[in-house]
Amino acid sequence: MTTWPELAVTGSTGQLGGMVARMLADAGLPQRLLVREVGRAPDLPGAVPVVTSYGDPVLARASLEGVKTLFMVSAAEAEDRLQQHYAFVDAAAEAGVQHVVYTSFYGAAPDAAFTLARDHFATEERIKASGMNYTFLRDNFYLDFLPLLVGEDGVIRGPAGDGVMAAVARADIARCAVAVLRDPVIHAGKRYHLTGPEDISLARAAELLTEGTGRTVSFHNETLEEAYASRASYGAPDWQVDAWVSTYTAIATGALAGPTTDVHGLTGQDPLSLTQFLEEAHHL
Repeated sequence: MTTWPELAVTGSTGQLGGMVARMLADAGLPQRLLVREVGRAPDLPGAVPVVTSYGDPVLARASLEGVKTLFMVSAAEAEDRLQQHYAFVDAAAEAGVQHVVYTSFYGAAPDAAFTLARDHFATEERIKASGMNYTFLRDNFYLDFLPLLVGEDGVIRGPAGDGVMAAVARADIARCAVAVLRDPVIHAGKRYHLTGPEDISLARAAELLTEGTGRTVSFHNETLEEAYASRASYGAPDWQVDAWVSTYTAIATGALAGPTTDVHGLTGQDPLSLTQFLEEAHHL
């Protein structure tokens, strides 16, 4: 197994990890694609699919033998996500991984307004305590998600008020990740706060979505009570509903405001705005 690539990438069957894996392959960098099912791994030059599982310490450790640099995409949202992360981080340390590049969240903190950002902070702390080198990519909300917030009636609903966020394109996160993975040593111990170029409110996002898609989109500012009531019909567990609602309250509190220069600093390119993102998506 030690003859396999020393760079390992998780999440290659998903959106962000898939982008990163393709960009690494395009750059001619060999990589180990850590996946739950080999058959689902993308077929890329220089890429070797290896079965792993965040929640299975024995399998995880075996899949990480000989890895020097690990790109760790956070696991799918689940009640036990933090336990899965801890098990995988511990397995990486035991396997001798030298550097972990982890996709965290903007403003990650133990008391973050966005509930899932608390798990990201706890994962960061576990990685720091492991003795491995680390780089944390603290992503703002994805511009890619904004069109998905629009209901069938063309309305974005949530208790975001007039709050703004510096949302960032997933492609810009991927470009930043590749920049770090190509030369991880110079990024050891760094936290990068990855944002788009501007602060936008959901009301402004609705205007831009209307302009960029030709579909009339508006924003309705719900009260907290309305937000919980309107999501009750999904039958989701409490932690999931809290996460959904806190997506909006985090915007309302300003926790996601404040564009940074980190995307440009890592990639040499300005990050995409929502207007540019919609233009690119339209041409695909």
